[in-house]
Amino acid sequence: MMRRHNAAEQEEGFALLAPHAHVYLPELLAEFKAETVDHGLRCWLLELIGMAGDPSTIAFFTQELQSNDASFREWARRGLLAIDVAEARTALYEAGLHRRSQT
Repeated sequence: MMRRHNAAEQEEGFALLAPHAHVYLPELLAEFKAETVDHGLRCWLLELIGMAGDPSTIAFFTQELQSNDASFREWARRGLLAIDVAEARTALYEAGLHRRSQT
């Protein structure tokens, strides 16, 4: 549904998949790597991969922190923040993107 031309159907597809992102993680990673044209879809895929919260994606997100695309870097940062384990925090720190204290 996320590949359809109707925006409402795309949104519905995303909403249906979001709660199950962890189940479809391998497919989401494969789709991200295979998609080369649709920037918005790639961003949504990154968001879904981050929603999975799986530590196995730390290396993937760390690589995306080096992307030339600012949107990809931001979704990678958010994905690592969501994972919230030491290795993810280290990757963010090394990239200069660690959490800033909120006052």
